[in-house]
Amino acid sequence: MKTKTGMKFLVLAALAAVGWLHPAAAQQAKAPEEMTREELKAYMAANPEFFLKTMRKLMKWDEPAEPVRVAGPIYFVGTKGLSSWLIRGSEGDILLNTCMPGSGPMIEASIRKLGFDPMNIKWLLAGHSHVDHVGGHAYIKKLAGAQVAVAAQEVSMLETGGKGQFNYDGVPGFGWEPVKVDRVLRDGDVVKLGDLALTGNVKPGHNVGSVTWTMQIVEGGKLYSVVFPDGAGINPGYRIVKNPSYPGIERDYRDTLYFLSILKPDIYLFSHTANFDFDAKRARAASEGVQAWVDPEGYRRWVANASAEFEAEIDAEMGVSTKGK
Repeated sequence: MKTKTGMKFLVLAALAAVGWLHPAAAQQAKAPEEMTREELKAYMAANPEFFLKTMRKLMKWDEPAEPVRVAGPIYFVGTKGLSSWLIRGSEGDILLNTCMPGSGPMIEASIRKLGFDPMNIKWLLAGHSHVDHVGGHAYIKKLAGAQVAVAAQEVSMLETGGKGQFNYDGVPGFGWEPVKVDRVLRDGDVVKLGDLALTGNVKPGHNVGSVTWTMQIVEGGKLYSVVFPDGAGINPGYRIVKNPSYPGIERDYRDTLYFLSILKPDIYLFSHTANFDFDAKRARAASEGVQAWVDPEGYRRWVANASAEFEAEIDAEMGVSTKGK
């Protein structure tokens, strides 16, 4: 049995190996000598319930965080490890992602702490229907009476509390309170609310109906393009080419990675705070303002890393050596 410290490093190394950590955070993740990275990934793939519980604890998914304004109408109201984005408009607000079940009250409290009324939330969106991003949907919908929009591929999944999701169907901890869907999204649909307009780009891979949301904002008289990327992550246990997790998953990933590669955002905001160096950017924003969040180079590096991880995953499945690549 591993010590708590050893287990912590085991999990951090696994997360780094599958691309869940921002490079800055991954540097501190050293795999224990007795296990290779592939063995770590295999361990996590075989133990999804343990993987989820460990992620929640180590990555602080359930810990409250101070809310903060990012730029324009965008505010962070999530937890220490998971992002929830309040986007304020002239005719009401949009909430993107609601973190884990139980996070609803924390999100509500963060919104109120900023001086806003959560009852103004009119639309409830998500990058994809996994428990760590739609877990609080039911709470917010009941609280504010908000309408829920989701990609067509995930309507049944969201309304049944996670039934039918690949890789996690029936696994304890991966379900959520069912939520009634009010609008079905197709690729390119726009959610409009007063002066707000978010384009939903349905780009599957990480989930069957992952959505990369894009919008433009104004800060200090300057226009900025913002993207909330989704669809590129590969979780432990996903299968791309051999006995694929769902039919067409390889093509979906390739299409999504291509789409993400042609975007040119000024600001990119992830659903997981560790994936875009949120804490460091937030700290710099106190003195730098919006410029702390402007990171087109960081976005390009992230896309390149995601593409490399995808190809490495296929090589691993096919038993192709990556030495010398």
